[in-house]
Amino acid sequence: MGELVVPIDDDSLHIITFKSGSNKATPVARQAVSDVWELESWLPLTESRNGTTFSAVFHLLCSGIGFQALLLPAAFLSLGWAWGIICLSMAYAWQLYTTWLLVNLHEPVPGTRCSRFVRLSIIAFGPKLGKLLAIFPVMYLSGGSCVMLIITGGNSMKQFFNIICEEGTVCGSKSLTGTHWFLVFAGIAIIIGQLPNLNSMARVSLTGAITSIGYITMVWALSIGKGRPNGVSYSLPDAEKTGMNGFGNILNAIGIIMLAFRGHNLILEIQGTLPSDSKQSPRKSMWRSVMVSYLIIPMCLFPLAIVGFWAYGNKVPANGVGILTAFSQSHRHDTSKLVIGLIYLWLTISCITSYQIYAMPAFDNLEFVYASSQKRRCPGWVRVGLRLFFGGLTFFIAVAFPFLGSLAPLLGGMAVVPLTFAYPCFMWIAIKKPRSKGKMWSLNMGLGCLGIVLSVLLIVAAIWNLADHGFNANFFRP
Repeated sequence: MGELVVPIDDDSLHIITFKSGSNKATPVARQAVSDVWELESWLPLTESRNGTTFSAVFHLLCSGIGFQALLLPAAFLSLGWAWGIICLSMAYAWQLYTTWLLVNLHEPVPGTRCSRFVRLSIIAFGPKLGKLLAIFPVMYLSGGSCVMLIITGGNSMKQFFNIICEEGTVCGSKSLTGTHWFLVFAGIAIIIGQLPNLNSMARVSLTGAITSIGYITMVWALSIGKGRPNGVSYSLPDAEKTGMNGFGNILNAIGIIMLAFRGHNLILEIQGTLPSDSKQSPRKSMWRSVMVSYLIIPMCLFPLAIVGFWAYGNKVPANGVGILTAFSQSHRHDTSKLVIGLIYLWLTISCITSYQIYAMPAFDNLEFVYASSQKRRCPGWVRVGLRLFFGGLTFFIAVAFPFLGSLAPLLGGMAVVPLTFAYPCFMWIAIKKPRSKGKMWSLNMGLGCLGIVLSVLLIVAAIWNLADHGFNANFFRP
């Protein structure tokens, strides 16, 4: 006897049983498989499976390089040169390994594809526990990331405008408020977000990849060219090195490094855009895309972290856009405003394009609710309405809670760290069932448990830091 696991919806899994050596199944089983394939063809994540290795590379780069990387030099202030580089290298190797796990778990059972992280979690841990573990991280990394992108992108648009239109000029007197800039950003993002499916966004992701690499490279290259400003220090004050303050600063630094690596909630979704047939699995194509993109990502992140710490040291703030703020403050007077403006422009474009790929799981879930209840494809006007609703909701949250960046370490410890560094390890054990206490079992169990421990410690450190330093809860005042 054989079994085929088919995720029909978030509440149940259909296990279709058939005789070994036979492709025949019961009429009910055939109908269930047919219904799943039809539903998959209606949803934006799996509507088009005509992606290529190149399109997957674009998606991986667009989702994997974000503004969070600009905070990496601040992590080195607490860890120092040696431990900063060691922790950055270990985090890179760890998340590359968990990416490999997810790529190989895309087809947990031969003949069926799992193109959504929540579905894989349900297969691995069961319907109740799977949803409990995965829904909040995926929801935060989709909706929460879009909110943060509106905040960061809107502020970048404002900075770009202020740089190009100086005070005293005609355009300088017409500067918009923070809310207006958020609205402009969200409007552009929602318009681009009307593209039908993830595969159709390949050129958008290519644009995002180019601009992300561009502004990060410009920041660290110009920092070398301009040299170190006066008064740079490479260590914290003595009071911040000992006791709970020192322990909390170290954990927060580790958190900054771990949060810089993102996009694991989109690995299965991106792989779902690649074609598959009986002769070729999408696993090989996806892994080639991963290898290309993960050769480029460290070429951006490592120089940014090392050069940024060398150039600015304690001048890099541990919030906002980090090294970009330090660069603007230190070299505003000896750098062309067009150059600084170009950096902020590329950062804005990067945020707009990243919004599209991080919003796609939310679009997919909204359309899934409609398609599964109405038993038909989502009409165009409904699709537009759902995406307008999601865009409006993220805009409202960004305006209402513009201080969410201060809560990023807390929410990241709760969502990003377990989803990126722990869950894939436990999924491999649950699905592949390696020999107990063998090499793969021990490796994945050790890394999974370490990821959960680090997640708890980062949450504690974030709560302590908020209690000790507080934060500016500027509701509705972006």
